[in-house]
Formats: sequence, C-alpha cells, structure tokens
Amino acid sequence: MQVTETSSAGLKREFKVVLQAEELAAKLDTQLADLKDKVRLNGFRPGKVPIAHLKRVYGRSVMGDVVQEAVTEANKKIVEENSLRLALEPHFDFPGGQQEMEKVMEAKGDLAFTVAFETLPKVEIGSFEDVELERLVADVPEAEVEQVLDRMASQNRAYTPKGGAAGKGDKLTVDFVGQIGGEPFEGGSGTDVDVILGSNTFIPGFEDQVLGMKAGENRTINVRFPDNYLAPNLAGKDATFEVTAKTVAAPGELAIDDAFAKGFNFDSLEAMKAAIRGNLESEWGRASREKLKRALLDALDRKYSFELPAGLVEQELQGIWKQVEADQQQSGKSFADEDTTEDEARADYRRIAERRVRLGLLLAEVGEKVGVKVDDNEVTQALVQRARAFPGQEQAVWDHYRKNPQALAELRAPIFEDKVVDHIIAQAKVTDRKVDKDELFRVEEEEAKAA
Repeated sequence: MQVTETSSAGLKREFKVVLQAEELAAKLDTQLADLKDKVRLNGFRPGKVPIAHLKRVYGRSVMGDVVQEAVTEANKKIVEENSLRLALEPHFDFPGGQQEMEKVMEAKGDLAFTVAFETLPKVEIGSFEDVELERLVADVPEAEVEQVLDRMASQNRAYTPKGGAAGKGDKLTVDFVGQIGGEPFEGGSGTDVDVILGSNTFIPGFEDQVLGMKAGENRTINVRFPDNYLAPNLAGKDATFEVTAKTVAAPGELAIDDAFAKGFNFDSLEAMKAAIRGNLESEWGRASREKLKRALLDALDRKYSFELPAGLVEQELQGIWKQVEADQQQSGKSFADEDTTEDEARADYRRIAERRVRLGLLLAEVGEKVGVKVDDNEVTQALVQRARAFPGQEQAVWDHYRKNPQALAELRAPIFEDKVVDHIIAQAKVTDRKVDKDELFRVEEEEAKAA
C-alpha cells in the first residue's frame, strides 16, 4: 500500500492511497482460501472446492470485503502515523469511476483513491487567572415567600356560587370560541373554563371585558395577543371571542395558617415558609449560575481565537438554520418581518455557529487537559430526571436512552461542560454584585439568541 500526502492547508489534509492489483489479488486469494474450509457446495467434498471455482462463485463479494478492509486499514494507518485528531469523518473519493472500479473488483487494476481529513486545531489554553467575572447575587425577600403563599392559597381557595354580576375576585366559569380573521384557531375554544377576575392570567383585556357578566349571559369581546406570546403563530394578532357565562362564584375566606400548611403536609406554617424559601433560593441560585456561565463563555469567546474546522461550523449552522426555518413556518413570519434579509440573518447565525464551535472545542480541550470525567452514576441521575419529565412514559424514555448510545452521550455532554466551567470559574477572578430579582432574571436579546 502506497500512501502519499497530496495536500496540507490549515486544518485540511489530503492523502492519495494506491493498493496495487497484485496486492488485491493476494488478499483475495487469502480470504478465498480461508473460505474454502467453511463453504458447502453441491458436488464438492468439504474443503475440496477449487479456489478457481470459489473465485467464480464468491470472488466479487469477497473482493468487496477486501476493498472495504483496505480503505479502513489505510484510514487507520494515516490517522495513526500522522497523529491526526479528526473533527469529522474523513471523505473518500474514488476518481477512476465505475470502469476502474470494475477492474479492481476483478483484481485486474490498482485500487486508487484519495481521503480528505479535517482536523481539530491545537488550542493553547494557558491560565484563566486573568479572566474577570461578575456574579449576580439576589437575596430572596420575605415578600417573595408571601407571594408564593398567596398564590398557593388562591389556587386552593374555596368558592361559593352566587347570583348577580361577576366582580373582581370572583370566579366566572365560561365557555368561549375564538376566531382570528373570521376563522377558528387551534386552542381558541374552551368549555367550563374558570376565570378568576383580577388574576391577570388570561390574554390582556379578556378579564376586563367579561367583568360584570351574569350566569347565562353572552358577550363578544375583542383582544390582541401580546407580541411576545408563547405561541408564535398567535403573537401580535387580533382575535374575537364569543363568551358564554355559566356560573358566578364568590371567594371564601383565605386563611394562611398552620391548618393551611398541614394541607400541604407541613407541620406548621413556618416549616412551609422555610421550604418555599429554600426552593426560591435554589431557583435564584441556578439563575445566578447561568448568568455567571454566560459571562464566562463571553469572556472566553473574547480571549481565544483559533482556526475552526469549516465542516463543524457548517454542521452547527445547518442545525441552527433548520430551527430558524421551523420557527418561521410556525409563526408565519419572514426575514422582512424581522427587519433583516436572509443573507444578513445567515451571516448572524454563522457567527453564532462559530462561537458555539469555538467554545465547544475550547471546553473539550480544557476538560481533557485537567482530566474531567463523567461517571455512569451521574449519567444515570440525569436520565432519571429526564424520564421524570414525561409522566406515564418513564419506562419508554429510559429504554430509548439505554438503547441509543448517541442519545445517552447527549446527556453526558452538558454534565461534562458544567464540570469544565466550574474548573475555569475556580481559577478566574469572580466578584459578587447584589441585584434584585428583575435584573437576575432579565434575559437580554443577544443572550437568548446565542444560547
């Protein structure tokens, strides 16, 4: 086998491989000889089938195996002898076409092909002591705990049927049918839906316009879905609802005391407050951690610059672009609606793809250098959490991941990344800054886009 490097430019390497016809014929004969003692053919005793006859019957099939093994062997040899770290699977090209390949299959022609590799860049990591980060820290005020208590109490509040018009605080049970542009839309209808007037849980304007309705009354109301509505296909659109009031009920007494807490399996109201505070502190701590991680990634993106494998960038961009197209299809919006063009948007998303690839390679390099490991127990815990997110389908989710190594690797990756991030943060200069809840949970537009 002759291997010659034909091109080396940046992260791309190309090699030409030639396996002469004599070598192919020898490999073919060796495999046929091995096959001789295994096959059973009518008219021949076991082990007595002539090689020439085996070649006529099985030659082409066996030669296919020979060629595949040769390609695999060449690939392995090139990678090992040149210490290549591959970014993607290599690309093979057989320039001779079908005519030359036919000669190869008959062991009458040389097997010649090129193999192109795209390699990973060498990343000089260095120290992270010069990385300066600001950690946003927010204390949970007592008012937040009280708000959670009030919300839980309101959700479990008793209501008593009453006559007359529905007022603020009352529960109005309604049926409604919604239309946009005179056409019904998915999710626009409801039956026996409870509306707590003044709770602001419905589309802005809905509760105000059903205020004062009596049981049996019908009204037509007009509302506009918020521009940031969760369903993109409804965001910013005007809708009309035909509403029928069925019952009106007045709220009962709202007593937040030990008896209330015991209804949630707490020994006392203080114990319930402590649990709520603990949950809020955990939630706010996660938000603080995510902000700090984002700040670190921004700092690393500014600190490091190195050549990126074009194939990895393109692969990442394709994934992003596929999601962009899906979002547009769902929302019905175009690039013009976003005040941009397709070319400008693609350029923006390419920069995001480059950032993700750069940071991914950097974190992988750091993790390998410091020996970050993810053990099976950590992956199992992540799998348990994922399964719990699908009530009633836990076993199916568990089986899917256990039978799919690629899916299991997707659970392992974020655990690995978080460990590497923790390692870098421990070396960086981190300064805490007290903020309020609004600032802690504020999501900047660019942050959401690049996430």
